[in-house]
Amino acid sequence: MKARISLVLLMILCGCFAKDPVRTGHEGNTLPAFSMLLSDSISHLNTNNIPASSSVVFFYFGPYCPYSRAQMDEIVNNIDKLKDIHFYLLTYTPYAQMKDFYNHYNLNRYSNITVGIDDTKFFQHYFSLEGVPFLAVYGKDKKLRKAFMGEVKAKQINQSAVE
Repeated sequence: MKARISLVLLMILCGCFAKDPVRTGHEGNTLPAFSMLLSDSISHLNTNNIPASSSVVFFYFGPYCPYSRAQMDEIVNNIDKLKDIHFYLLTYTPYAQMKDFYNHYNLNRYSNITVGIDDTKFFQHYFSLEGVPFLAVYGKDKKLRKAFMGEVKAKQINQSAVE
């Protein structure tokens, strides 16, 4: 009897550590084509030009949002576990605020992180976002695997990218 109770408690506790994905209605759809203004303030990247060689995570963030900062801490603190995923960080805020976030985390050090501004708010409208942080995880085939609202642990990002 004690073993059963312990097992049930363990299952409940394990459930507390994984975040449930949100339903977007875009699951299984190919990454849409849109453009983002890169951190150099001159170049634009079109998502059509993202190679299919690795999984991709789009991280929509607010530069001064404590939850976005916690998510960024999770990513950079576990970057060695996430090395096979390319992160595209997007914000809707003015360039100076994005650049403060970029500099605060020294994001130029990471070859698998690209930062930019969703200057047309395409991503925000596409996913009908009402807040940040938001992560959209795409597989190597550029199809949406899962999306998350709020902080997600590195292990769950990795698992979602390879499913």
